[in-house]
Amino acid sequence: MPGSSAIYQPRNPQNSAYYHCVEDNFETFEQVYEDRFERQYGFFRPYVKHVICRYLDCGILHNGFARVRCEECGHEYLLAFSCKRRHFCPSCHQKRVVEFGEWICEEVLKAVPHRHFIFSIPKILRRYFLYNRSLLSELSRCGWESLKVFFQDTVPEKDAVPGAAVAIQSFGDFLGFNPHLHVLSTDGCFYGGGMFRVAPRFETKHLEEIFRYKVFKMLLSKGKITQDLVSMLLSWHHSGFNVFCGPRIQAGDPQAMENLARYIIRASFSQESPPWCDSIHSRKYRRWSIPGFTF
Repeated sequence: MPGSSAIYQPRNPQNSAYYHCVEDNFETFEQVYEDRFERQYGFFRPYVKHVICRYLDCGILHNGFARVRCEECGHEYLLAFSCKRRHFCPSCHQKRVVEFGEWICEEVLKAVPHRHFIFSIPKILRRYFLYNRSLLSELSRCGWESLKVFFQDTVPEKDAVPGAAVAIQSFGDFLGFNPHLHVLSTDGCFYGGGMFRVAPRFETKHLEEIFRYKVFKMLLSKGKITQDLVSMLLSWHHSGFNVFCGPRIQAGDPQAMENLARYIIRASFSQESPPWCDSIHSRKYRRWSIPGFTF
């Protein structure tokens, strides 16, 4: 007897606490945004409302569905249309996370050691990226160029070049807008038409200094900061820049590589374990930050 296949179970998003929080509070949030949040977080972007409306229709049969039928056994079921929005919808974004992890491991990454890097910037500079989102791509370029220079210094081979996948994250704890980079990078450089040399043991302090220089140079060229601000930040004992380097992932551990690839583009939060707190009369969410808006 052939093994029985799994039975499709609709996810019923409207029954989740996350869905109820959005449905019950977004209209009020939109009404008070100008008075309470616009000065700190910038104007209310129309795209935010589009994402919310698409999410509230996601996975509900009443809003449209496809009929899926097996020609051999005649079994059929209804599959509700999804919003296909990333980050805000936990279900749709999770599908993207799984597909990205499989794709990057099968089609992009080579069978060489890799590491996980996180590049962070000081709070005083984050507002420039909040009000000008195009700077996030420039921040990504700064992270890549910093890694390239750093690894080329550690690997003496001619024309050595590392490989990296860079993901931009902008969410942080509670109300914080925290633009930072998650990087899945080779732990060394390619050279000579396909050869690879693993980087020797290194300290991330030098990498942090390169990244700081690249970010300052970029923001100065865009006219966002002044040389006086740069001098002030350089005079601080802790500049606010930080580079985290994870342990080496060996080439023979594809599962760890795929898990890390999924992690670097993870959703802001999961609807299965939402951040909520008890009150006397009701159970409600704490405030938290989502890319572009806050509850």
